[in-house]
Amino acid sequence: MHFVNYNRNNALAYAKEWAMARNNNYLNFDSIGGDCTNFASQCLYAGIGVMNYQKDIGWYYNSPTDRAAAWSSAKHFVRFLLGNKSEGPFAVAIPIEHLELGDFICLNNNTEFYHSTVVTGFDNGIALVSAHTGDSYMRRINTYHYAFAQGIHILGANKY
Repeated sequence: MHFVNYNRNNALAYAKEWAMARNNNYLNFDSIGGDCTNFASQCLYAGIGVMNYQKDIGWYYNSPTDRAAAWSSAKHFVRFLLGNKSEGPFAVAIPIEHLELGDFICLNNNTEFYHSTVVTGFDNGIALVSAHTGDSYMRRINTYHYAFAQGIHILGANKY
């Protein structure tokens, strides 16, 4: 296994291109629970290029019927990134004020994580994020309603 760097510029370029549109290479989840984590995963994949194909606990997308829950579910996305010790991307939880461009902020309603965003800028120390399902580009994170915001700092990926 070897370490793969996260190319934040590639993730940001992807976010800019697709924040207000849909890439037809991926299923649009808007009508089946929301597309936010699918979009976040696409951005992450654009910057890391490594998936984890472990059944049930991995992070991958091959087709609408062959994908991991962590690809399109906020709670599974957070769990995968913060717990992954195998192939694919891995991250640490940090306060949102310490995030970098290309990192992620997942919103929690005191029950579970329900929305995933990618950090695409900063304005006077406030993270500007991009997301689907409520499509936005460079939206101030403090304009969302949430109980808790989890910062997820991508460290890189492992590749076999």
